[in-house]
Amino acid sequence: MPTVADLPALLEAFFTQRLIAQRRASPHTVASYRDTFRLLLQFAAVRLKRPPSKLTLGDLSAPFLSEFLDDLESGRGNKARSRNLRLTAIRSFFRYAALEAPQHSSLIQRVLSMPQKRYTPRQVGFLDRTEIEALLLAVDPSTWGGRRDRALLLTAMQTGLRLSELTGLRHQDVSLGVGAHVRCLGKGRRERDTPLTRSTAKVLSAWIKEQGRSEAKFLFPNRSGGQISSDAVQDLVRKHVAAAQKRCPSFARKRVSPHVLRHSAAMELMQAGVDLSMIALWLGHSSIETTQMYLDANLALKEEILAKAKPIDAKPGRFNPGDRLLNFLKNL
Repeated sequence: MPTVADLPALLEAFFTQRLIAQRRASPHTVASYRDTFRLLLQFAAVRLKRPPSKLTLGDLSAPFLSEFLDDLESGRGNKARSRNLRLTAIRSFFRYAALEAPQHSSLIQRVLSMPQKRYTPRQVGFLDRTEIEALLLAVDPSTWGGRRDRALLLTAMQTGLRLSELTGLRHQDVSLGVGAHVRCLGKGRRERDTPLTRSTAKVLSAWIKEQGRSEAKFLFPNRSGGQISSDAVQDLVRKHVAAAQKRCPSFARKRVSPHVLRHSAAMELMQAGVDLSMIALWLGHSSIETTQMYLDANLALKEEILAKAKPIDAKPGRFNPGDRLLNFLKNL
């Protein structure tokens, strides 16, 4: 059992026992938390002039952690959302430390009370139907890489799978019979099935046949047959978007990432009249509140509501300003 002064052993136990053995956290969560503590330990080593293996839990006070989070924004250019994700990982570790090192409860409570940084979320980006078609047409199907990329992009924009879910798909996860669908393990280790349209199922069937179906094979492999990396998917998206821009100039105004393809699938469902709760299930959202952002971004839906609204019958007249003090309080 690690002691309170033995931060390395406490941190190792947090990852091996709490995250992996007890909570069975996804590889994505483990990797995210790992990166947070790598950054924190590197920061602490420079500031405190001690190697990470010599640090104690007491070194990670709330003021010190605030300095670290501020440095992420000023030094690394992280946004508030990234800062909050790092703080979430730190809080998770300190909740574990509260059980293993109760004698440091005062320090731990101060860390756990650190607030998240508020920020104004941006509207989600997505592709409309014209842009979706232009992106698929930009892929050259005469090459092995082109056929893989087209199958991957089509699957991403139709199913709305997350990038980690997409790259982890294997042949055994694809069912192409009656009720064609893909099965994936999403956030929180929640397994879900996502239906495939006939056109997507047809493309995947041809792609799997070309590879030679084998249950353990990755559906979208790299050239050596292994799992394609997230960076490689981001690169191929950028490449094909650049090619699609020649026939669809609107791409010049958009920053397209693999996550934008997921948003595009959600917007297609919404514009088809699918209920918001069903879209949340489709995307694997744990709360319908997360899916609410697509309502905010759906300008076509807002215009439809505006068309149904009764115009305000405003009467013309001379403007009379209100009381100066009341206007001052109103504008605070």
